[in-house]
Amino acid sequence: MELNERFEKQINRSDYKILIVDDVVSNVLLLKILLTTEKFQVCTANCGNMCIEQAKKEKPDLILLDVMMPDISGFDTAVILKKDPETLDIPIIFLTALNSPSDLVRGFQVGANDFLTKPFNKEELVMRVMHQIQLVAAKRIIVQQNDELRRTISNRDKMYSVIAHDLRSPMASIRMVLNLVVNVVSPDIVGQEIFELLDKANRESEETHDLLDNLLKWTKSQTGRLNVVYQDLDLDDIVPGVVDIFNMIAEMKKINLQYLPAEEKLTVRADNDMIKTIIRNFISNAVKFTPEGKGIEVYYKRDGDFARICVRDHGVGIAADRIDNIFREGETTYGTEGEEGSGLGLQLCREFARKNGGDAFVESVVGEGSTFSFTIPLKSEE
Repeated sequence: MELNERFEKQINRSDYKILIVDDVVSNVLLLKILLTTEKFQVCTANCGNMCIEQAKKEKPDLILLDVMMPDISGFDTAVILKKDPETLDIPIIFLTALNSPSDLVRGFQVGANDFLTKPFNKEELVMRVMHQIQLVAAKRIIVQQNDELRRTISNRDKMYSVIAHDLRSPMASIRMVLNLVVNVVSPDIVGQEIFELLDKANRESEETHDLLDNLLKWTKSQTGRLNVVYQDLDLDDIVPGVVDIFNMIAEMKKINLQYLPAEEKLTVRADNDMIKTIIRNFISNAVKFTPEGKGIEVYYKRDGDFARICVRDHGVGIAADRIDNIFREGETTYGTEGEEGSGLGLQLCREFARKNGGDAFVESVVGEGSTFSFTIPLKSEE
């Protein structure tokens, strides 16, 4: 059985209403009998003006419209129907004895979906009517699925926001306590095994807090609740502070994290929190994928009318076939010590960079390391 035949069998004809419009009573009765026998709902009109009234009142799924009528023609009636937002989407099949090419062209110009030439037989009538009803049914399904998808996305984003918001505060407290504990104890005090567990818990608390923060910001961005607040920002006041946050984490992994002062002081026009979020994610990833004993450099420089902020590591690098999708794919990745990454942070970085008028980039060589960078427009000089 063909696909359209299966689809036709799934259609409950009694759910669809057809408006019959003809000034000849016998034609209306004949069509009404034929379509009622086929299980369709039927309403009628005997002129163009009545057709327009019935179309608004009954909201039919299809109109069978006679062309030659005493008040206004079917063509003129169709023009009126197609100009009205309430009726413009109702498909129209013209009933006509006219069959010249100019009449057919005129009919399609005013919005005809099909023609049924008088005299017609039952089989042709049902076939043409069912073709239009199938299109209406398909459109209903698409609209319904779109509505369900919008509700699903809305519920998902709300759930993400609630999860991230409600968990971020207690996670921040846990992270702070673990940072403190790891800093004041040593293997000599608690034993090597306990210290390694505390160290692992500390690192995982950092990653979890960052994930929740990214998730909350990403959800707000997707739902339009995260606006760009432009400020004049001196990068020398921004970048070193973010680097300092990661110094302890880098030291624990025996990584040399450096901020390289710029030769030229640069001021950008951007959102402070978004800029810090991008830098934080880039450094966090660099720490994850840099082996013990290697280094990470953070710096910025002028790039035309933009400032380019860079995070260069000497870690595992990225395979060439992953470079093009690195900011789009939300795939799970693992660092040199098994640190798990969701990929959400990099998606957020590119989105934030673009919201601020720049973009995000990556250059990498497997086994040698990667440089993640993003551009931000410089403050214009007046």
